[in-house]
Amino acid sequence: MKPNSDVAQLTIEAPLNRKSVLFDTLCRRILNMELEPGAVVDELALCDEFGLSRPPVRELLRQMAAEGYIDLEMNRAPRVAAMSHTTLRNFFLASPLIYIATTQLAATNATAPEISRLRKIQARFREAIENKDIEGRVVFNNDFHLEIGKIAKNEYLMPSLRRLLIDHARLGKIFYQNPTTGDMQHDLLTACQQHDQMIEAIEQRDPETAALIVRAHMELSRQRMAEYTAPQGMDVSIYP
Repeated sequence: MKPNSDVAQLTIEAPLNRKSVLFDTLCRRILNMELEPGAVVDELALCDEFGLSRPPVRELLRQMAAEGYIDLEMNRAPRVAAMSHTTLRNFFLASPLIYIATTQLAATNATAPEISRLRKIQARFREAIENKDIEGRVVFNNDFHLEIGKIAKNEYLMPSLRRLLIDHARLGKIFYQNPTTGDMQHDLLTACQQHDQMIEAIEQRDPETAALIVRAHMELSRQRMAEYTAPQGMDVSIYP
């Protein structure tokens, strides 16, 4: 007897859909620091939560390790990619190079539909800032720069950009925990305006201006993160 084709199709697609949901969920948890750097990723718990067997979960974790989300070592449980002072240093050394290169290429290659998609992501990023939605801001900032990378259409830069964006999101979640203070919100609105300027430079096919804007954009982040990691010492009054 020939099996019902609809049932067979559902049987094939359901695990694939669950695997896709697991990938998206795990990425979001890592970017939003729900799973902190170095945290153990519990394979069995993921299998139970998403209704998957261990082989597809392990395959997905290998994929995420290749993209930089997960650290895999022999005879050890998988862990969320670690972060350290070296990570921070390397991030600021590499980020201007990668962001400038991808944005300049985007200014060379962008099509009207691609610019339209970028504007839609930017609108959601702006909304997250105005609503003081920290998680939304992290996700849509990530999506914005990733979309620029896609527009750049360069297979050599994309792996580096994807890896950079993982730590950009996590650093942003650490250093911008409280965007409600006046100067912090001002910086976020400035960053949002710089996104608008990037879109304009891309649309105008102006890679030189795009590079200048990206450099200023990264300097804004660098200054804020430097203030966090090296704050001014507290005054301590000594009474007789």
